[in-house]
Amino acid sequence: MKNALLLFIGALFIASNLNAQTPYANGVYRHEIKSVEFYNTSKQSSFPIIGLNSTDQVVLGFDDLSGSSRTVNYTIEHCDANWNSSRLSPAEYLQSFTEDRIFDYTYSSGTFQKYTHYEIKLPNQNIAPKLPGNYILKVYENNDPTRLLLTRRLYVVNSKVSIAANVLASNNVALRRTNQKVNFTVQYAGLNVQNPNTDLRVMVMQNTRPETGRLNATPTYVRNNQLVYNDVTINDFAGRNEFRHFDIRTLKLNSERVARIYKDTANTVMLLGDPPRDLPNYTLLYDNDGKFFIYNQDGRDSRTDADYAHVYFSLAANRPPDDGTPYIIGQFNDYKIDENSRMEFDSRGRFYTHLLLKQGVYDYQYIWVSNATKKIDDTLLEGNYFETENEYQLLVYYRPPGSRWEELVGYSLLNTAKP
Repeated sequence: MKNALLLFIGALFIASNLNAQTPYANGVYRHEIKSVEFYNTSKQSSFPIIGLNSTDQVVLGFDDLSGSSRTVNYTIEHCDANWNSSRLSPAEYLQSFTEDRIFDYTYSSGTFQKYTHYEIKLPNQNIAPKLPGNYILKVYENNDPTRLLLTRRLYVVNSKVSIAANVLASNNVALRRTNQKVNFTVQYAGLNVQNPNTDLRVMVMQNTRPETGRLNATPTYVRNNQLVYNDVTINDFAGRNEFRHFDIRTLKLNSERVARIYKDTANTVMLLGDPPRDLPNYTLLYDNDGKFFIYNQDGRDSRTDADYAHVYFSLAANRPPDDGTPYIIGQFNDYKIDENSRMEFDSRGRFYTHLLLKQGVYDYQYIWVSNATKKIDDTLLEGNYFETENEYQLLVYYRPPGSRWEELVGYSLLNTAKP
């Protein structure tokens, strides 16, 4: 009876998490849509931000594993700093058409798993933003916006402020060995700011993860057209740990984290078992801050000749399944906590799962969800250290006097390992 009750409570938790997934967040809404990449064309897997009226572009690429082509449409919608719709007419924020169709698609070649690869670049001659700010890119089929395939968050900046930032140890003595505190100053002399305490807001994200981001609505103090954010209680982030990773750029030989590769009617990759990493001291490991990179080392065009593999993960959490459940997350699954990322407990005392993933390099980590409290803990299994190398994205939002929308007027990328 107890186990049945725990399963019921867990199901309620998952359902509430899924319901919280709105069309204004990164999401994939069909099981056959895989390997969604969305980044600035200057660098693979980079932050999807472009300058307004610049030559910058972002590229969206994804696979449809149904194996056939379909009519795929897309549009973008302007949002505020909280990712709520700005409720503007498309004519107010788009320069040309309100929607377009993706005509660039290619069938896979020489792969066990057949798929169709779709790709677009933005802005283009049909879809281009008129205003700076947050935009949600919606991809759907058959000209029906209710039949969503996926959504991605796009950032369009019109730089009008400068940002100076640094990372220090936490001001809280109890957290100095684990936390990273971000202090920053925004110089806004080029803006018409009537009330600095309400007209400007700053979002700080760690490794492009909105769910752990902090939206700063009020500065610590204002001086000479500068907003200073350095209060001891704000922007204090858990340093966490470096991401785990594995490399399946080739399926012909085992890489560092691969135990075995089986090839029959499909590819199967068995990874080495993962131990918990909540150790007393930090260990330096190279990672990609949660990112993933699609790549086929033995092919010519990874977009269409990289194959898929069933990748098996196992974790020695050293915790009984009655206490909680681990989930596997990373940028590859939008850090989503759902049935697809949930791990099962086996008779050998380990948690396991398998995911269908395209060839490439992947960062990932495990989080723990307690059965008793339903709280999400991303340091219990991974550890938490001030020395961890992290990227921080700082985004400055501004509401012009009398306007009905917020503009993105500043962006800065901060790395804890680089001065």
